[in-house]
Amino acid sequence: MRISRPLYELLPYAYMLIGVAAIVTSFFWRVPGWSDLMAGLGLIAIVSGLVLVLRRRDYRIQQRRYGAAFDEQD
Repeated sequence: MRISRPLYELLPYAYMLIGVAAIVTSFFWRVPGWSDLMAGLGLIAIVSGLVLVLRRRDYRIQQRRYGAAFDEQD
């Protein structure tokens, strides 16, 4: 399954936005078990989005530096 490029490029930022929303919700919705769960899931979503952004950036830098030979190591 392939998704369109604009959607693909927005996914990490959507993950981070969902994470921020979950953390903000955890501050306002103070139910003992659910608040902690929302904060934890929000933190995981933010870190996941950041990891995706940084890995894509590093991959694109290496592609520019080394060209197509970078993929053909096997």
